[in-house]
Amino acid sequence: MKRIFLFLMTNLAIIVVLSITLRLLGFERILDEQGTGLDINSVLLFAAVFGFGGSFMSLAMSKWTAKRFTGAQVIEMPRNAQEHWLVSTVQRQAQIVGIGMPEVAIYEALDVNAFATGMSKDAALVAVSTGLLNTMSQDEAEAVLAHEVSHIANGDMVTLALIQGVVNTFVIFLSRVIGHTIDRVVFKTQEGHGPAFWVTAIIAEIVLGVLASIIVMWFSRQREFRADAGGASLAGKGKMIAALRRLQLAHGQAHLPDQLAAFGISGSNNGLTRLFMSHPPLEERIAALEAQQHAGF
Repeated sequence: MKRIFLFLMTNLAIIVVLSITLRLLGFERILDEQGTGLDINSVLLFAAVFGFGGSFMSLAMSKWTAKRFTGAQVIEMPRNAQEHWLVSTVQRQAQIVGIGMPEVAIYEALDVNAFATGMSKDAALVAVSTGLLNTMSQDEAEAVLAHEVSHIANGDMVTLALIQGVVNTFVIFLSRVIGHTIDRVVFKTQEGHGPAFWVTAIIAEIVLGVLASIIVMWFSRQREFRADAGGASLAGKGKMIAALRRLQLAHGQAHLPDQLAAFGISGSNNGLTRLFMSHPPLEERIAALEAQQHAGF
């Protein structure tokens, strides 16, 4: 697993750090003129600026962060037949779906996986593990690349950033309301805000952020079905199903770092409830493609 969790954690870290920094600098003004109640409009505006700002900053950093966490090496000039095939396959698929040529990279890992990320359709990155290259046939690898190119063509990262921005806004807004309420009701602060407000708001922000990730993970699961369908369209349903079955055989191997989980081709639900899964179970993805195949789509 690799992409979204990295995006989520980067996003959460940016928001928390910016919140603390601006508070220390005195830029957070969320009380009314009397200094006793919350100015709801100011709180909502503040939450929206921070929420979408954190989300799109995470998106802008996504390629750099992905390379950093995986050690992915971009293929500048193909050094062998395998690298030449990777670049030419991604180039051909990108032309078919009408996107700019993504960077193509390889990273050292035993797990059978791949991921795509980037701020726009024309400035993306597709990376595959050495484990995938050593395990999958060329047809299966072609389907995996098609799956990742479909993620880019579908604009999944931008859509994710928008969804995360909305989620962030409500998380930040509600955390301030909760902090203000605790500060006034429990700690009896009459004017301004005491330490209890900031401690409570930060804790609430982290807890609500984790719970809100359920929404993001639901979107992630839906986009996997769409990317599978796109991969089947580009490479063929038979190849896409074969690739997913190969991933089933590889299940249980080491996975991508948690921070990049939702960007990978495969996912894991070990120790996680379905609500927090970034990918649907592989058997469901295979069944969805087989159903399309039997229906003649």
